[in-house]
Amino acid sequence: MRVLQNLNFEKALSELLPKLLGNALEIVLFVSISSFILAILFGFLLALGRLSRFKLLNGIIIVFQEIIRGTPLLVQLVYIYYVFPLFVQIIAYFLGFPNYTASLSSVAAGIIGITINYGTYISEVIRSAILGIDKGQTEAALALGFSPRQAMFRIVIPQAFFNSIPVLGNYLLTLVKDTSLMAYITAPELLQTTQAYISQSFTTIESYTIVAVVYLVICLCLSFILKAAERRLCRRR
Repeated sequence: MRVLQNLNFEKALSELLPKLLGNALEIVLFVSISSFILAILFGFLLALGRLSRFKLLNGIIIVFQEIIRGTPLLVQLVYIYYVFPLFVQIIAYFLGFPNYTASLSSVAAGIIGITINYGTYISEVIRSAILGIDKGQTEAALALGFSPRQAMFRIVIPQAFFNSIPVLGNYLLTLVKDTSLMAYITAPELLQTTQAYISQSFTTIESYTIVAVVYLVICLCLSFILKAAERRLCRRR
């Protein structure tokens, strides 16, 4: 077939791979690390809100979680990148700033969207882990003179976080792969860089194969690191 005869992996590797391993990879790593850390913090706050005795706060968080879980991450990214700045401009107009224009970089929009999306799911992991800790440990801490807050933050939460590590590791792997969705909001990450190169070189098979292998290598290395860290933490415990 002519398609097979025209394959040129050597050219694609020499031209595309340096681009992928340069700025594009830096963006993926930066967004992945930043979003994951922020998602854990955001999820932790949501989990505490769900565990609180304030029914109004609990209800608001539940509605928010259902909205996030009921819409695709891609739609959320597009909404944050294209629609959110328009809402800011509308609010600025009613506040007396008719000429104010708002904008959001694609990388910032990606971090915000991924943080909110993954933080919502991680919150349920953390909440379940907290509820899974034996209540007897809290009662024992209270009997020893700990306050309820101290018992929660010094006894329950550390154990819950440790028990959540395997699940959080899986979320991190998925998050890295989902950064490819940022291509649809023009972020110059791996997929967007590949698509731009394909439009110039027409090396479709070669380019998409290379970017798939790059993602595979990243995730395999990350998976190895996470498993090693998990084993080490288990030994220390």
